[in-house]
Amino acid sequence: MGDGPRGIQVFPDYFVASTSGSDSLPSQTSSVTDLRSHSHTWARRRLKSATSMLNLFNLKGLSWRLGANGQEKVVLSAVEVESLRSEIVSLEERESHFKAQLEHVDEILRSARLSGYLFLRTRWAALPGEPPTIDDTEVDDWLPRFLVLHGSCIYLYMKATDLSPQDSTLLSDVIEAGPLPCLTREDEETRYCFYILTRHGLRYECSSISKIQIDSWLAALQIDCKLASISEDRNYSEKK
Repeated sequence: MGDGPRGIQVFPDYFVASTSGSDSLPSQTSSVTDLRSHSHTWARRRLKSATSMLNLFNLKGLSWRLGANGQEKVVLSAVEVESLRSEIVSLEERESHFKAQLEHVDEILRSARLSGYLFLRTRWAALPGEPPTIDDTEVDDWLPRFLVLHGSCIYLYMKATDLSPQDSTLLSDVIEAGPLPCLTREDEETRYCFYILTRHGLRYECSSISKIQIDSWLAALQIDCKLASISEDRNYSEKK
């Protein structure tokens, strides 16, 4: 420590640089090994992903072989390729159908005055000379239907996604609409009801657990069909 000039202490160099590249070789070899391992893992994951996609189709017992580069690959017969093509075509057709359904529902929600699910049943008025209809209030034949009030018609769909209505009624054929007594289900659920009567004697009875929904339908029908409101009918009856 005393070999330097006076007042300066000299310390020996304990960190001598290596003169050969052999010390860094293990580190470089480890990095290359890790890279190859990562690449192999990534390739396996891609292969598993492709296999999962193929398993979405009805292809059972896929054959696996080693390719020229040592990687596994799926081998399909001509029959399996044709089956795969058929399923792809089928999926494309289903996609087009679902897209058409979505566009139809979107158009209804945008343009219809009223739309929504109601429980519905139909009754026919008794013809002249026929005995009066029996009281079938307790008969539970209500079916869920998607009703749409659009333009000059009421459209009845089995489901909101149906492209064509099951039935329709012109507003000009509606001669009467009004409330019905509430129904109480076995589970003590209360349903509010109303009816629509056509000039042909067909009577639609509708119900819902939402009073607001029922009131909205009655108000719209009274305006669009130019029907007297319930309050006006009551006032008219009281004056008589």
